[in-house]
Amino acid sequence: MENRAFRRLTPSDADQALILYNELTVGPPAQSTAGFSVVLDHPGTQVFGVFDGRELAAMVTLHLLPNVLWDGRPYGVIENVVTRASHQRRGYGRLVMQGAIDAAWDADAYKLMLMTGTGRGATGFYEALGFSSKDKFAMVMRRD
Repeated sequence: MENRAFRRLTPSDADQALILYNELTVGPPAQSTAGFSVVLDHPGTQVFGVFDGRELAAMVTLHLLPNVLWDGRPYGVIENVVTRASHQRRGYGRLVMQGAIDAAWDADAYKLMLMTGTGRGATGFYEALGFSSKDKFAMVMRRD
């Protein structure tokens, strides 16, 4: 039986986090543990992970941002959801996402948003967690 532990990641998890970032991205490889610390130090940003024993199996980044509307309650943005390829389809992604969702609600966020790549086939996963595309239309602009 797997030994699963959910927790907020720390700088000591950087090497394992970089492995997962590199499984996720199609851009330039993530190489900087210092860059990971910058993300962890950013106000309102938390990176959560689920471990299988000592191995980071899945992670997610939650950004909580202030808002003038909704009585000043924050809103959340989910980013960089990734499960290690060897641990997919075993509930790790669902566990790490539920932890991020709970953290957003605990912070009194009034909504939580995310975008997923059109070719990743993950929309059903997010819909099963309660996300919907009926209220918002996402657009992206990338710099060359």
